[in-house]
Amino acid sequence: MFILPKNVTIIEVGPRDGLQNEQKLVHTQDKLAFIQALQQAGIEEMELTSFVSPKWVPQMADAKEIVERSERIGRQFVLTPNEKGVDLAIEAGAKSVAFFVGVSNSFNKKNINRTTAESMEAITPLIQNLKAQNIFVRACISTAFYCPYEGKIQQEDVIQLCKKFVKLGVDELSVADTIGKANPVESYNLFLALLNELPNILITAHFHDTRKMALANIFASLQAGVQRFDTSAGGLGGCPFAPGATGNVATEDVVHLLDSLGIHTGIDVEKVCEAVTLIEPHVSRPIETGMYKLFKSPQTQ
Repeated sequence: MFILPKNVTIIEVGPRDGLQNEQKLVHTQDKLAFIQALQQAGIEEMELTSFVSPKWVPQMADAKEIVERSERIGRQFVLTPNEKGVDLAIEAGAKSVAFFVGVSNSFNKKNINRTTAESMEAITPLIQNLKAQNIFVRACISTAFYCPYEGKIQQEDVIQLCKKFVKLGVDELSVADTIGKANPVESYNLFLALLNELPNILITAHFHDTRKMALANIFASLQAGVQRFDTSAGGLGGCPFAPGATGNVATEDVVHLLDSLGIHTGIDVEKVCEAVTLIEPHVSRPIETGMYKLFKSPQTQ
């Protein structure tokens, strides 16, 4: 008989990962209202924005204002792909920073025009400097299961990359099924191995719902011992460098699953759905996650 955790932490990634590649430009005030509503739902860890070049990601051009105007509740992450991004984030007052590196060289080159090794070399001094300033550092490991260009990723390659980040002193590893191709057995095996190999670091699972396997993978990860999950309200998100990858697993669906298992998150599903109603008019596709559809049509419950 497997043992499930009593408590799970949800890291909301909708405001950054969910909106970053949205075709319609979402106004700053609407993003802030979305963030505030998610906080009111009980979410205390959140990816707020990304300090990337507005030329490449226009949606994130208001990163400084988002950080400065968001209420400081819990831990708030910002993505910083390079030294300039780090400097801008710290200047804006960010206290938690995230870096992304793909296990797959091909994916990494498509994403930031560097191999995995080159990326690690570039961000090593940045991480060391941030840790010297007592800044929380999150390492996001992309293509931890499959790559759209290279196919299946070897588990040992993921573990070795994670170990390199741990040696640099990062506080958290967010390990991602970037194209949503992992199955529950693969999820269980990888996270069990990571938790056994790296017992003294926060390990978070990040699943995309491309093939509607995310909830099954989350349940398998729970059995492996994972207690932290990245999710996106409304299932928002996607990756331009991962052909066919759809949004992240929906926060409201994950919280409902955990509630049904008696696992405490401190998050109110209905209030998450209320937050989704605020952002839905500003995104380019309809939101059709399970719990959100029930929220909008209570007579079907």
